[in-house]
Amino acid sequence: MAKRLGQGELQMSFKLVLAFLCGVGVWATENTTTQQEPLPLLLVSFDGFRADYLKRFPMPNLKLLYSQGVLVEQLTNVFITKTFPNHYSLVTGLYAESHGILASSMYDPISKKHFSLRNDTDPMWWNGAEPLWITALGSGYSTAAMMWPGSDVTIRNRTPTHFFPYNPNVTFRERLGNVTDWLLGNEKEQGVKFAALYWEEPDKSGHMFGPDNTTAMGKALKEVDDNIGLLMSELNRTGLWGRINVVITSDHGMAQCSPERLIQLDECLPEDNYTLVDLTPVAALFPNQSDQADAVFKALSKCHPHMTAYLKKSIPDRLHYQNNVRIQPIILIADEGWTIVKKGKKLPRLGDHGYDNALPSMHPFLAATGPGFRQGYQLSSLETVDVYPLMCRLLSVPAQPNNGTLTQARCLLAAEACVDLPLVIGLVVGVLLVLTTITVLFRSLSTRRQSGPQPFRRLQVDYDDDDDDPLLE
Repeated sequence: MAKRLGQGELQMSFKLVLAFLCGVGVWATENTTTQQEPLPLLLVSFDGFRADYLKRFPMPNLKLLYSQGVLVEQLTNVFITKTFPNHYSLVTGLYAESHGILASSMYDPISKKHFSLRNDTDPMWWNGAEPLWITALGSGYSTAAMMWPGSDVTIRNRTPTHFFPYNPNVTFRERLGNVTDWLLGNEKEQGVKFAALYWEEPDKSGHMFGPDNTTAMGKALKEVDDNIGLLMSELNRTGLWGRINVVITSDHGMAQCSPERLIQLDECLPEDNYTLVDLTPVAALFPNQSDQADAVFKALSKCHPHMTAYLKKSIPDRLHYQNNVRIQPIILIADEGWTIVKKGKKLPRLGDHGYDNALPSMHPFLAATGPGFRQGYQLSSLETVDVYPLMCRLLSVPAQPNNGTLTQARCLLAAEACVDLPLVIGLVVGVLLVLTTITVLFRSLSTRRQSGPQPFRRLQVDYDDDDDDPLLE
């Protein structure tokens, strides 16, 4: 009886563990509440905000904001780690090779057109993807963008409901004033559901002084934090605070450069052999003659120990930077802190970005607050492309095809059931192993009892009056 009871309990334990594992999978993928009317969402980018600035400089307003919400310590952004590619990835959830904004300078071999920061409003460059301010229009929402890269372009024949072309002379206060007006709406129109706001700092100071200049960057970061304080104050004053979800993030970090870390291309190859499309820290070029391709690549491969040359087909898969016609036949990637120039010894800037997106110095951060987010929660890392499906979930907008996932990002949301599935699965597997071991031990002990020597039985002798043979009881 004891043996049968033990096996029954073990079988029941197995069933309970398996049911728990299945239940966790369902629980972790379902939204626990259904929000009928989504709250407005404000996305703010402070260009060039390197993740570790949060630890290096006092940021009281920013810390107050995420103490009431969530913080992602590092975002792994997309390659190349430049402003336009990453800002478009934030609002599309796509890698650069997928949305087509590959760099600050591009050449399209089909149209024979060139793209630059001064010539960026041709829709052909942007139509490879649909940003959130366009997708939300399809759900019946008004949208707005204040100087966000690409927001003043007619993309797939549409623009945001409200937008401003880029103008560096417009102050943060003025930009914020327009955004809050759009969010509030008026008697003629409802407030927007999605708004995006862009600010140049600390990127501008990072380029000018370098991220290692504590004094200059401290001043720039104080201005940024003051602007975040102004943002919180204005949302409070207008009654939006507590009735809106706010996401504050950035596009990339910044690396320190030096005149002692220059890579001069003209020392390796005459300039009439190739045409440069983009220069540093990721140079893009094509040979002027097709029969020179091998010779050009060979010369550049040996050019400098701190620069790696790749043929387009050999660019590492992890960079997601192969599958687009605008990617040039040869790209050159400088090591962190090194600068590629054509010739001479002049350093163009003391700080730069664009390097390998695996480098921590290239990573930005994310902080968010509002009714849609958990309070006092921190996540160590997230992918930039994951921000888009997160925002779509907040807005109840169907996401366009993208490279992101909600697997980790859902943990930031107040209305989402969130468990660490790898940890739970590991624990369940461990429990199953323990139960299996116990079962094997039970069976082993039972087998030994059945096959081993029988215990000595005491003989009791009783004599019958009619029979002298002993009776064994």
